[in-house]
Amino acid sequence: MSMRERTQEASLPTPSLPEWEETAQSEEREGDEFSQSIQRALDVLAETQAEDGSWRGDYGGPLFLLPMYVATHWLTGEPLPESTRQGMLQYIQSVQNEDGGWGLDEVSSSLVFTTSINYVALRFLGASADEDAAVRARAWLHQHGGPVGSASWGKLLLAVLNLYDYEGVDPVQPELWLLPKFLPFHPTRLWCHARMVYLPMSYLYGMRATQPLSPLVEELRAELYPQPYDTIQWSSCRGKVASTDATYPRSGLIRMAHKVMSGYEAIRRKSWRERSLALTLEHIRYEDEQTHYICIGPVNKVLNTWVWHFANPEGPELQAHLKALPLYQWETPNGIKMQGYNSSQLWDTTFAVQAMLTAQGHQSHPNTYKQAMDFIDNNQVLEDPPEAETYARHEANGGWPFSTLDHGWPISDCTAEGAKTVMTAEDHTGEALEPARLRASIKWILGMQNKDGGWATYEPTRGPNWLELLNPSDVFGNIMIDYSHVECSSACIQALVQYKDRAPESLQKPIERAIQRGVHFLSQVQRNDGAWLGGWGVCFTYGTWFGVWGLLAAGVPATDKRIQQACEFLVSHQRKDGGWSESTESCHTGHYTETDESQPIRTAWALMALIAAGWKEDNAIQQGLHYLRHTQQEDGTWPEEHIAGIFNQTCAIHYDNYGKIFPLWALALAQQKTQTQGFH
Repeated sequence: MSMRERTQEASLPTPSLPEWEETAQSEEREGDEFSQSIQRALDVLAETQAEDGSWRGDYGGPLFLLPMYVATHWLTGEPLPESTRQGMLQYIQSVQNEDGGWGLDEVSSSLVFTTSINYVALRFLGASADEDAAVRARAWLHQHGGPVGSASWGKLLLAVLNLYDYEGVDPVQPELWLLPKFLPFHPTRLWCHARMVYLPMSYLYGMRATQPLSPLVEELRAELYPQPYDTIQWSSCRGKVASTDATYPRSGLIRMAHKVMSGYEAIRRKSWRERSLALTLEHIRYEDEQTHYICIGPVNKVLNTWVWHFANPEGPELQAHLKALPLYQWETPNGIKMQGYNSSQLWDTTFAVQAMLTAQGHQSHPNTYKQAMDFIDNNQVLEDPPEAETYARHEANGGWPFSTLDHGWPISDCTAEGAKTVMTAEDHTGEALEPARLRASIKWILGMQNKDGGWATYEPTRGPNWLELLNPSDVFGNIMIDYSHVECSSACIQALVQYKDRAPESLQKPIERAIQRGVHFLSQVQRNDGAWLGGWGVCFTYGTWFGVWGLLAAGVPATDKRIQQACEFLVSHQRKDGGWSESTESCHTGHYTETDESQPIRTAWALMALIAAGWKEDNAIQQGLHYLRHTQQEDGTWPEEHIAGIFNQTCAIHYDNYGKIFPLWALALAQQKTQTQGFH
């Protein structure tokens, strides 16, 4: 062949591949890229695992917590380390709103309640009254009438700090604990978080606990109020709530109850008060000891510490509380905050392992997987609380907590996700949890089902719905009883279904009945538009993912109207870029509300529902997967996004591990479906 002939041959166009072969090569390349996305995300999980095998992340966001932490050190005289003091000061300033106030959480509008106590915390941490943050906060606070318009919690906290008079505080009487337990409004009928917050509040109110006057307190009295402190008619301030703080306006029933209790306060017997204070202190001691001084949550953790400061200032209880308090700290680029729990470790770890197993990450990262499973194994609660009936505790044996074993309060969905994780792990690896322990978790779940067929959080619902009319908080909704939730119910249904084939004959019928009742509950609370309202995540995206998974697990076919409507709801809110972008505002208004940009976590939740349901219309899944793959960063992470968590439909809270877990899980689930079912 001549040079010319070779040149002509080289210049000829390359024959095109058959269309089917070109498509196959394209899909192969895409599959490789898909696997690489999953592998990078698995690498991130492995790199961020804690030494104990868990994933411990930021579970903060509420802005009423850190001021209480700071005030604890001020009350007790226990100095903060300088680096901690500076970090806390930095954080409080970083979350101040442009108008000068502070919201209930990092993304909400300013309240008198949170602005008052954050201002006090600034000053306790050493900020000058002349600093810009303080000047702007004071201007906002004076414009809104000062702390006399604070939500109820703020008034009590300020009263303990000698910055508000108890005459202006609505009654929180410890004598309520002396009432017969059969009464529907006895404190033991309340949701445990409310019960454990109002328990120390009633002690502090009952003894009129007040820190001695000091020069800084006198300065703060002059700074906080637009009028001279000594001229305020405190009794007229009871029941007064600024419009900013009246998120849940008080019912006629709670206003009447406050009048009755105020009347009682004027004629109360000293012996009754002493008996009630002794009883509430006994319950506080029990809570402290059973949780290793961690307490069920941050508010009663701080308030119980305050109680011991006044009840036994030289005693071991106060020192034990102060030692455990740093468990609630979390350091961020913006400073040091107080978390909404001692951690969300168990909860996050169960999801991380389930995502890993879906992605076959137990093979690529065996040590990460093993350490995580050891953590789940080591943090199951294996004993019931002693004298549980006396102290209004539900049984606990077999349950898993939200955070750690030392915390010790098991929760329905945490237990369900723990049980699901160990059963899924057994299916993948053959390594099983001891059968008696798994059976104990299932029995605990069965014992937690409510009469409505759903599952609440820590305990079966104890009180009637009308107790919500006695909600005195002003800023939190649905706090009075432990309501059934779609997330808890779905998780429990899934766990029961997964266990059913492993169950002994004696549990077969109880499990089947519980599943059917759970399906009935999910069906009853599904909205007309097909969505479910999430109680612990934002919001319809989160709740609808759980609703769909719960029904599918129970055997409801994907063609069922309930699942089809749910999928249609999700697809109707997909954005042009393929993602979903639901805002915390959805939780406040009950209407789907978007953020400016799509969010990876919300996108993952929506995709996990659609993929599980086999949704094949509108290319919604492909577009969502495209969004996740192309927003993943080179290091395997996804961009920071808006807060994904919520509680009591009111207060936003971070779950920063969600950004590492759920996009990975959605991608892995899509890959799994493709490989096992030819899913496209």
